Amino acid sequence: MSARTITILGATGSVGRSTLDLVARNRERYEVLALTAHKDVAGLAALAREFGAKQAVIGDETLLDALREALAGSDVQAAAGQGAIADAAASGAEWTMAAIVGTAGLGPVMRALGGGGTVALANKEALVSAGALMTEAARASGATLLPVDSEHNAVFQCLQGARPESVRRIILTASGGPFRTWPIERMRAATPEQAVAHPNWSMGAKISVDCATLMNKGLELIEAYHLFPVGADAIDVVVHPQSVVHSLVEYVDGSVLAQLGAPDMRVPIAYTLAWPDRMETPCERLDLVAAGRLDFEAPDLTRFPALALARSALSHGGPKPAILNAANEVAVASFLERRIAFLDIASVVGDVLACFDPPAPASIDEVLEIDSEARRVAAEATGKTRI
Repeated sequence: MSARTITILGATGSVGRSTLDLVARNRERYEVLALTAHKDVAGLAALAREFGAKQAVIGDETLLDALREALAGSDVQAAAGQGAIADAAASGAEWTMAAIVGTAGLGPVMRALGGGGTVALANKEALVSAGALMTEAARASGATLLPVDSEHNAVFQCLQGARPESVRRIILTASGGPFRTWPIERMRAATPEQAVAHPNWSMGAKISVDCATLMNKGLELIEAYHLFPVGADAIDVVVHPQSVVHSLVEYVDGSVLAQLGAPDMRVPIAYTLAWPDRMETPCERLDLVAAGRLDFEAPDLTRFPALALARSALSHGGPKPAILNAANEVAVASFLERRIAFLDIASVVGDVLACFDPPAPASIDEVLEIDSEARRVAAEATGKTRI
């Protein structure tokens, strides 16, 4: 069997490196066409050399010479700029990992979908901001869109072979983050260091803060709506602090199927990398006896209003999910820079949603225009909000 060609967008991030860890254990099965990164020249060059990539692309155009120097003596072609990243996404790989954080990944994801291959989606912001456009692009090209988020990957596994009419409800699980049991008075003074200290998962700062506010689960709610054939009212969220049950699907006969596993992103990545088959992983095996108990509780929307904001954005539709995502990115960045307090994140997002209401986008360019304007409005709001 010939090696499967793959491209990894966002190769130096945690998802990209986890993907390459699996590839390293199965080198005969995969041929790396392109790897991309935003600014990490040294990391990108090292990975491109190690995996024999045909091309390495750095997002920051000013770093092209540095990348060429780092790749000197190798056969890896160097390129730079957002256009080059989009071109790499459209390079014809059979399987593409879309792991660029934020709406910066939207254009490359659309280019990858246009190629008609398999796209493993770790960039939830792209689907949140332009879900209808992305799913239509996949339908038009015949591309296969596979979810990498552990929750959506779990749902995907539980839905295998099921007819849409047999599904009553999808239940996404949330760990509750580091502040799950904190009173709201204590949350007011939460620091960035405390917010990024996720109790179960090792992730980047932005997504870790999203988990602390539960906005991450709100974004996943919108993502699930676009990925799976159920209505918004049939998607629920429960808090499950152990992060052992990654999500559940309830069927019309009362049966509930759940996907369980250790909290390791290599498990859902492996499922998409080998799909429709499965592959061995080095991940810790689940020991239910050692786990001892599995707890579930309803999310507290008073302490975590971001989840309610996301559901409202999904209900209104049109531009609202894109606005939600853009405002949240600005607010989270402001919190990490210590310019606003933790609880101000949801307040800023809510204010931007309330005051900015453009027409629904009909193209990716219009999505990006909405995103840009929402960021401007959110930046003004964070400039007025002080700790």
